[in-house]
Amino acid sequence: MTAITDFDSLRRAMAENGEQPEGPARNARAELLLAEAEKLNIPLAVIEALGHQLKVYNYSSEKDRMFVPFARLLRMWDERPEDFDAHETHSLHWVFKWMSAGMLDQPHVPLASVEKWLGEMEHRYRLAGHSERAVRGAEFSVAAHVGDEERAERAFAAWLAADRDSMADCHACELQGQGWWRAEQGRDAEALELWAPVLEGAYTCAHEPHAALASSLVPLLRLGRLEEARAHHLRGFRLVRAMESMRGAYADHVEFCALTGNEARGLELLAERPAYFTDEGQPRSRLDYLSVVVLLMERLSSLGLGGQQVPGPAGREWTAADLALHARGEALALAARFDERNGTSHISERARARMAQEPLVERLPLGVRAVRPPAPAVAPPAPLTAAGGSGAPDLTALLTEARRLSDTLQPHAVEAWAAVAVAAEGAELDARDRAEIADHRAMGLGPEGAETFEQAAGLYAEAGDPGEALAARARGAYVRALAGEIDEALAAVAEPYDRVLALYAEGGTEVRQAAGVLMGRARILMRRVHEADGPVAERAPTEAERAVRELLALVEGRAGDDVRLVARVAEGHAMLAELTTRAGDAQAGAELFARAASEFVGAGLPWFAVEYEAKLAGLAHHLGDMVEAERALRAALEHGGRFLEPVGRAQLYLQLAEVVGGRGEASEAAGHALEAAHWADEAGEGPTFGAWARHQLGGFLVRQGRWAEAAEVLESALADLSAETHGDGAVVQTQWWLGDCLSELGEHRAAAERRLQAAETARHWPEQHDHATLAHLAGESLGQAGLHAEADRAYARAGDLWRSLGNVHGLVRSLRARAWLALRTEDGREDGPENGGADGGADGASAARELMAGAVGECADALETADDEETRLRLVFELAHTHRQFGDLLARSAAEDADDDSIRAAMEEALSQMSEAVAVFVSLGDVALAPRTGAELAAGWLEADLGRPSRAAARARAVLRAYADAESDPEFEGGDEETVRARRAEAEQLLQAAEEAATEQG
Repeated sequence: MTAITDFDSLRRAMAENGEQPEGPARNARAELLLAEAEKLNIPLAVIEALGHQLKVYNYSSEKDRMFVPFARLLRMWDERPEDFDAHETHSLHWVFKWMSAGMLDQPHVPLASVEKWLGEMEHRYRLAGHSERAVRGAEFSVAAHVGDEERAERAFAAWLAADRDSMADCHACELQGQGWWRAEQGRDAEALELWAPVLEGAYTCAHEPHAALASSLVPLLRLGRLEEARAHHLRGFRLVRAMESMRGAYADHVEFCALTGNEARGLELLAERPAYFTDEGQPRSRLDYLSVVVLLMERLSSLGLGGQQVPGPAGREWTAADLALHARGEALALAARFDERNGTSHISERARARMAQEPLVERLPLGVRAVRPPAPAVAPPAPLTAAGGSGAPDLTALLTEARRLSDTLQPHAVEAWAAVAVAAEGAELDARDRAEIADHRAMGLGPEGAETFEQAAGLYAEAGDPGEALAARARGAYVRALAGEIDEALAAVAEPYDRVLALYAEGGTEVRQAAGVLMGRARILMRRVHEADGPVAERAPTEAERAVRELLALVEGRAGDDVRLVARVAEGHAMLAELTTRAGDAQAGAELFARAASEFVGAGLPWFAVEYEAKLAGLAHHLGDMVEAERALRAALEHGGRFLEPVGRAQLYLQLAEVVGGRGEASEAAGHALEAAHWADEAGEGPTFGAWARHQLGGFLVRQGRWAEAAEVLESALADLSAETHGDGAVVQTQWWLGDCLSELGEHRAAAERRLQAAETARHWPEQHDHATLAHLAGESLGQAGLHAEADRAYARAGDLWRSLGNVHGLVRSLRARAWLALRTEDGREDGPENGGADGGADGASAARELMAGAVGECADALETADDEETRLRLVFELAHTHRQFGDLLARSAAEDADDDSIRAAMEEALSQMSEAVAVFVSLGDVALAPRTGAELAAGWLEADLGRPSRAAARARAVLRAYADAESDPEFEGGDEETVRARRAEAEQLLQAAEEAATEQG
C-alpha cells in the first residue's frame, strides 16, 4: 500500500484500504493508518483516520470496537469543532446512528445507557439543525428490539412523518427497515411492496439490495411466491457471500435453505463461513446465526440424519444432533443476556420461534449444485394385519392385494409379492401360491432370475397350469437375453414356443399364457436386433417383425378387458414402431409409437406409455415437428407421475427445456431445466447429467438478463463440467456465458478470467471465430478492470485472429479499442512502455493516433475489394463510425497542460475526422440519420471551441433541418424518439451558444 509521507498520501492509503475486503486485515490496516496520521501533527488528518477506522469497524465482524474511536472523535469535536471540515462534521453526526444501533447489538451496554444516548443524539441533532427523522428511526429500533410494539409504532409513524434531510438514511436502507417491521408483524405483502424499489434496483447502497433480498425470502415463501424466493436467494447470497459484516443476512439464507428442503446447500453455506459460529463483535447477528443453525440441524435430525457430520465451530468434529444442542444452548444464553438487559422476554421468544419453524416448502429446486445428505434407512411398510388387531400379517389379504397389483400390471407388484413371501414363511401354501411367489421373485432379480423362473415353471406345472409354466420358462429365456446370451435365449424359448402353440390349439391353455410365450420370444428377437451384426443383423429385423405380428394376430380382437392382453398389443405396436424406424420410415414409426402410447393410457397404464412418448418426441424432433415433440414430452411427464424414476424425469425435463427454449420461451425453458437439474441430483447424477442441466439453465437465465442468478448457476455447473464428459464446447459456452454475467454485474476482472479461460480452449479448435470473439471480449473486461496492458495484448491477439479470418469489422474494432486504451494509458500514466503498455515505445497519444489511422485504412482497403452491395454498406458504416471515433479521440488527446497551438492543432485534426464521418453518414441516407446528426453536433461543438460560431450555428441548423426533412418523408419511421428529442435539444443548445458567441464577436 501507499507509504504515508503527507496528508495526501494518507488519504490515498485510506481510500485504498476502503476498497479491500471486509475483515480483520482491513481493520488492522486502519489502526496503522491512524498511528501514521498522528505523526503528521494535523488535527484533520487524525479526524479523518478516526472516521476511516469507524467505518471499517462498522462494516466488519468487529463492530464492538467502534465505541472507542467515536468517543475520541466526540471529545475532539467538543473541544475544538473548528478542526472539523464540513465533510467530517457531517460524518460525525452521521455516525451517531451507528452508535445507537451498535449499543443495541451489545447486551453488556445497559438499556438506560442506550436511552441516554438516544437523548444525546436528539439534542445534538437539534443543535446542528437536523430533522428528527434519523432520531425517530433510532427510537423505533430500540422499541422494536425490546418488544415494545406500541412505542415502536409511534416512533415508526414519527420517523416516516419527519422531513428527510442529510442525516436521514438512504432511501434503500430506510425502505429495508420499514419492510422488515411489516414482515415482523406478518404483513408480508406490505413488506414486499415497500421493498420493491430496492429489489428492483431503483435505490441501492453498499448493503442494499443485499439485506432486502435476504429479508424477503421468508415472506415470499409464506406468500407462495416460490420463483421469486428462489431468484432472491441466488441473487442475494451472491451479494452477501464476501461481506463479513452481513452475518444476519447470511443467516436469512441459511434459514431459507432449511425451510425449503435444501438442507445440503445450507450445510455448504455453514462450511463457507466457519468464523460466523464464534465471532463475538456483534452479538445480535451471532444470535440470529446460531438460531438458524439450530433450525437447520434439527431439520436434519427430523430426517433421520442427526448422526451426520456437519460443519461447526473449529476444534472438534460435529454431528447434526451435537451441533443443534450446542447452538441452542449458546443462542438461548445470548438471548437471555439481551432479555436481562432489556427487562423483557422478547428476544428469547423470538429466537425460540425461529428455531421451531416448520418447512414452508417440501423441496424447492434451486438449480445450483449441492451434494445431497445420505438418505436415512427407510423402514419397509407395515404389512397388512389380520382382523382383530393381533398384529400378525394377514396372509390372505396380502395374497389378494399382490394378485390385484400383478393382474392389473400396477407398480410395486413385485414388492407386494415379496411381502407375501415374508409373511408366508413357515405357512402351508399350495403350489399355485408358491409358483406366483417364485415368479415375482425372479422378476425382481432381473438378469439373475433365470433359474428362479425355472422353479416357478415347475410349480405352475405342479399346480396344473402348463400354459403359465411355459410362459414362466419364456420369461426365464428372456432374462438370459438381457444378460447378453441371445443365442442361448433363443434356444431356450424354442420348445416353450412350439408347445404353447400346440397346447393353445388343443384348448389346453388360454390366450394370456400363449401371448406370454410369444411376447417372450418377440422380446428376445428384438434384443438380437439391437445387438446383432454381420449376416445375422440383416435377417434379425425380419424375424423380429414376423414374431411381433404373430403375437398381434393372436391377441388383437381377443383382449377384451384383460389389461395384460391390452398391454401385449400396445407393446407389440411399440416393437413395430422401433423396427419401422430402424428401417428408415420415421413418420410411420412415430405413428406407431403414438398408437402404442395411446393404448397403454387407454388401458389405465399410463406409466408404460412414458418410454414410447419419449421415443415419439425424439422422432418428432427429427422430423421437424416441434409441436408434436413438445406434446409428447409433456405427456410423458404427466403419464409417468410419481412412478417415473428421477433420472428419467430429469431427461424428459431437459428435452422439454430444449424444445421450449427453441421456440423462444426462455422463462418456461428455464423452469424445465431447473427441474432437470433437481431430478438429476436426486438420481445421483449431479456431476454428469445435472451439470449439463445447469449449463442449459444458466443459458436460459442469461437470455432473460437474470445475470446474478445465471452466474450462480453457471459457476455451479463449471464445478462438474468437463471436456471428457460433456465436451469442451459445453465448457467454453458456460465460461462464455459466465463472463457475460460477470461483466454485467461489474465484476470485470473475474469476467476477464472466464473469457480468457474459454479463449484458451477455443484456441485449439479448427474454426477460430469463437477464439477471436472471446479474446476481444476479454480485452473489454480487462480494460474495464483497469488492466490496460493486459487488455491491449488481448485486443492485439483478437486483431490477429480477425485478420486471419478475413473479418474486417472485428479487426477494425480491435484497433479502435486499442487506440482508446493507448490514450487512457497516456491520460492516467498507467501501463506505459516500461510496463509493456499499448504504445510500443511511443507516447500514448501517438500510439492511439496510429492505431485509429490503421482502422480507417483497413476499412478503406476492404471497401476497394467489396464485391456485393450489402458488404459495401456494412463497411461504409464501419468507416463512418471509425472517423467519428477518430475525431473524438483526437479531441480528447489534447493535453490540458499543452500550449495553445498544440491544442488548436489537435482540435482542427479532430474536426477534420468528424467532418469525414458526417460526409460518409450522409452518403448512407436516412438509415444513418442518428449517427450522422450525432457526428454533426460533435463537429459543431468543435467549431464553437475553435471560435467559429457561424459554422457551429450552421451545423446546428443542419441537424434541425435533417429531422424536419426526414419527418416530411412518408417512409420515415421516426427513429428512436428519445434520441430525436435529445438531438434536437442539443442542436438548439448549440445554436443558442453559437449565436451568443457571434454577438460577442460582432
